[in-house]
Amino acid sequence: MRTQPRTARAHRSHPDRSTGSELARPPSTDALDLDDVVALTARHGLEVDPDSLQVNEAGLDFRVIYARADGENWVLRLPRRPDVVPRLGPEAAVLELVRDRIGAAVPDWRIQQPSLIAYPLLPGQPGMTIGPDGDLHWHLDLQSPRYADSFGMLLADLHRIDVAEAQAAGLMVQGPDEVRAQWRADVATVADAFDVAPALLDRWQAWLDDDALWPDFSVLTHGELYPAHVLLGEDENITAVLDWTTAKVTDPGRDFALHHAVSTPETFARTVAAYEQAGGRTWPRLSDHSAELMAASPVGYALFALHTGVREHLALASIQLDPPF
Repeated sequence: MRTQPRTARAHRSHPDRSTGSELARPPSTDALDLDDVVALTARHGLEVDPDSLQVNEAGLDFRVIYARADGENWVLRLPRRPDVVPRLGPEAAVLELVRDRIGAAVPDWRIQQPSLIAYPLLPGQPGMTIGPDGDLHWHLDLQSPRYADSFGMLLADLHRIDVAEAQAAGLMVQGPDEVRAQWRADVATVADAFDVAPALLDRWQAWLDDDALWPDFSVLTHGELYPAHVLLGEDENITAVLDWTTAKVTDPGRDFALHHAVSTPETFARTVAAYEQAGGRTWPRLSDHSAELMAASPVGYALFALHTGVREHLALASIQLDPPF
């Protein structure tokens, strides 16, 4: 097994991070000086209390810091790498598109700069956080009926937004055939750059070739909907949705996959029922397709590793693609 890819070239296209890539990641390696954070916010007119800063390492592209300023709680997002900055414009556009249309709050960016995004803290508590050591901390009952229903209704709201509006807002639009073609190209790129277990390659090929597994329509998706990117009320209903960096019009399954991975069959079925009752469109093999999307998650993470060139990501991607067992 290689611990480095065959090629060191960067993947130049926009890396669509794998579903679940944030659930299997090395601890953060980029150092953070909180005094620098205080100085950065001050330069943009936000005087934060240094003693209030709390770091959440969940994001692969942005570090999140909670802070207090002028008697109000704030969220600070700091890009980890320069290549993520061009995505801020599209993310701002999708926030305006979905605001007041999905039954949950979304960030209201008060500061939007290449080095800093800042917005008032939204209502609710995160369903999951990731510590500096990479450990996952869950803050909800993943099988909660209320959460299952709330998740399904949220997706129905999001997926009914008109595709033409999303395209007019500048978001990427992929039809069903384009989605599968992109997956085939991505699998080929990863197989060329890394050692990949034959069983994984066979499974991905069978998934790509099975028409019955795939939807014949596309919708506006968030792309990384799981407890780290939602805030919850005390009743475990979703109050807010965070981190819209990967939003685009594409396969609706990408918004179900992570939920499928952490749910029992009964909980997932309840979410799908709530989604359908709220007007969401499904297909017979949605559950199976969600499982296959998770099985293919090492592809997206490997593309991300190639794109960044970070040694720790490359090593973890190699392990995911060719497990030592």
